[in-house]
Amino acid sequence: MDSYMDYTSPSVQFTYDLKDNVLFQKDAQNSFNELSVQQLNTLVNISLLDIRLSTANVIEPHYHQNASELVYCISGAVTVSLINPFTRELRHFPITPGQVVNVPQGWWHYEVATMDDTHLLAIFNAPIPEFILGSDILRLTPSNILAHTYCLNENNIQEALAPIKKPVMIGPPNDCKHQQAKKPGIHVRLADTPPQAAPERTYAHTNGYPGFSFNPYHEWT
Repeated sequence: MDSYMDYTSPSVQFTYDLKDNVLFQKDAQNSFNELSVQQLNTLVNISLLDIRLSTANVIEPHYHQNASELVYCISGAVTVSLINPFTRELRHFPITPGQVVNVPQGWWHYEVATMDDTHLLAIFNAPIPEFILGSDILRLTPSNILAHTYCLNENNIQEALAPIKKPVMIGPPNDCKHQQAKKPGIHVRLADTPPQAAPERTYAHTNGYPGFSFNPYHEWT
């Protein structure tokens, strides 16, 4: 309980409808609704995102500088991928309804929906979830710094990153010029995740994300 909250005040809030606070909406099937202390003033060190995704949509790579994130799958299926900064490994955790993945504070991660009508709750141990997006890092870091630091061609970097003009949040953007008639392969090395870390699934694993039948290395033409 918050000892600084005046629970006798007429302004005290105990309930809220998340539909009233859309943080981001890509389209009717892909969106975030946010609940924080700014919407519900009795919350103490907890907040959440109500997330809807369709197949192959991605919550872009990002990290939360002020909170850990517990991802709970309500419906559909999603693969949560993260980089363990201590082992320097990229890990992938597919989950289905009733299962969770915990992302420690400050860890780089992203989520890919592997079924339509995927519904997630992302729960944070902070009054307001903060985040730094991969799209912001890419578009705001000077191309000459990227080129010099990583020994890359600056013109190629500028050309590759030119379409990223604003935060993406849920990708790919609707105006993506690289969209194909068939969904592109999304690479995940399932072998990175030990068997004990991924419970039995009701769907068959494939050579791409679980539930995908395409080859993640196939070049669509």
